Formats: sequence, structure tokens, C-alpha cells
Amino acid sequence: MVLFQDRYEAGRRLAEELEDGADDGSVIVLGLPRGGVPVAYEVAQALHVPLDVFLVHKLGLPGREQFSMGAVASGGMRVINQELVRLLDIPPEVIERVARREQAELERQELVYRHNRPEAMLTGKTVILVDDGMATGATMRAAAKAIRAEDPRHLIAAVPTAVLETYQLFADEVDEVVWAEAPRPSQNIRYWYKNFAQTTDEEVCELLELANATAVAV
Repeated sequence: MVLFQDRYEAGRRLAEELEDGADDGSVIVLGLPRGGVPVAYEVAQALHVPLDVFLVHKLGLPGREQFSMGAVASGGMRVINQELVRLLDIPPEVIERVARREQAELERQELVYRHNRPEAMLTGKTVILVDDGMATGATMRAAAKAIRAEDPRHLIAAVPTAVLETYQLFADEVDEVVWAEAPRPSQNIRYWYKNFAQTTDEEVCELLELANATAVAV
């Protein structure tokens, strides 16, 4: 079932559900690279608030990388799907090897996306954490745990839509979950989009630069 033409349309529709809460001057939108950034860009533009990225990487199951056994996030946060690890008897050394590889990619993206720009201060702010959808919830969960450590005033997870089962497990981990389309039964996120082409590093950098230029102009 196609719900959105592309991530930009999804972001504009998502922003409509968030407009009432973005008028106190302490709101920031964080996009999860790479696919969450186009969605987050549209949300930030509509709400006239700053945009930044929050880096998190899925730990793909070796040989079946589309399945997540956890995630790593900025700040050294690591979340492991212990139930899946026990079920499949995944050795600790396999988890560690995958985690090291993804941590290295996360650090590479830090350099590419930030260009030495410091991370945003989140203490006391309303943080809107955006991705292009929530399937297993591992990446969003890792990001939420890491952001909680920064002591935000209010943490909102915002996605165009989510897998229903994941939403039901995740909803208590943030202060609020917002979506454009109600959560769906299990389905691959790509089927929600007509155009689900991979977001590139160049596109992420361009959107961050555009957002920063808009903020300076305002």
C-alpha cells in the first residue's frame, strides 16, 4: 500500500501533525541519516525550527542484513535485541564485530555531515526525532536512549508511519509518538513509498546546509 510519493511528501504531511507544538523557541528537529533527513528537513522547514542529525546505525544480522539485531548511536549507546540474539544463538564476538564496523561508519558520517560543527545541545529542549518509518524500532530506540541521556525537556518520536507491533512496544520509551498515517500491520517500509531511492551522503549534506542557510536568513 503506497502512502507517500517520496520522503519529502511524507515530511510535509508529518509536519501537519506537529505544528501545534513548535512555537516556544526551544524545539529542535533531529533526522536519522540517511533516509530520515529528507523527512526531517520538511518538518523543520514547516515548523521554522533548527535541523540537525542524530547518528544511529542498525546492526544487521550477518547474511540477512535486512533484519536488525540492534543498533549503535552517537554517544556510544548500543541497543541489542536480546530476544533475537538468544533465539538465533548469535555469538558475542559476531555482535561485537558488526558493532565495531557500524561504529566506524557512524564516526565517518559525523565527519562528513558536521564539517567540525558541534553537536546540538539538547538539554531542556523539545526534541523531535524523525525517521522515514519505524519497522523493527531498533534504530529509533537506540537514538531515543542516547537522547534521554542529554536530559531533553520533551522527546517526540515522529515518523510518517510505523509497523503496528513495533509502535506498541516502543510508545512508552518516548514522551510522545506522532505519525502522519496510523501504524500498519507488519510491512517493509519501502512499500509505503512510491519512490524509496536511497538517500545519499551528498543529499544529507545539502539539506543540512539549506536548513542552516534558512535559519541564518531568518
